[in-house]
Amino acid sequence: MLRIGLVMLQGARHAHIASIEAASSNSNIPVEVHEIRKLSDLHSSDPHAIILPGGESTTMRLTGLDKSSNLLPGLFQWIRDKPDRPVLGTCAGAILLSDPRDGGTPLVDACIDRNAYGRQYDSFQDTLYSPLLGRDFPGVFIRAPRFTSNDAEISAMHGDEVVGVRSGNVIALTFHPELSGDHGFHDWLLGSAKEAME
Repeated sequence: MLRIGLVMLQGARHAHIASIEAASSNSNIPVEVHEIRKLSDLHSSDPHAIILPGGESTTMRLTGLDKSSNLLPGLFQWIRDKPDRPVLGTCAGAILLSDPRDGGTPLVDACIDRNAYGRQYDSFQDTLYSPLLGRDFPGVFIRAPRFTSNDAEISAMHGDEVVGVRSGNVIALTFHPELSGDHGFHDWLLGSAKEAME
């Protein structure tokens, strides 16, 4: 059974859980979701894959750097130490992966500008194309960040703009796949985690 670590700092956590469960059902890959709130949760669960949801990146940093949690520095180092374990970061999660601010290297080879699309009322939905999935995907953008430079593999495009990148087994998306009703990226996460275990 795959252990999926869901970082519980903020964001659409319950929608990610529903997407994981749907992907599990679609793929017949059994999963256990482990809620990661502090560093000890990460170490005790030792997940096969991690999801870093969206939210507000400044709040997530404050929560994840608090001494009672101490989660973010340990999480980023865990990701660097276990490159075979897949990671999916969405929206603010993509910001943290691109700009970890822990003194170590970024987790994806891209620079990002937070809230670059504008305020809440500038949020929108549109069709994307994902080279990773090999098909179109419904993109949901909510106060979305924007990649300003990219040396990573492209995992999603909105027209001519890169909205998803991949470095190794780490994917950063500026949109919210968990709100789309399409579980393609969660399918990738489970499939990649299962492959890494074999």
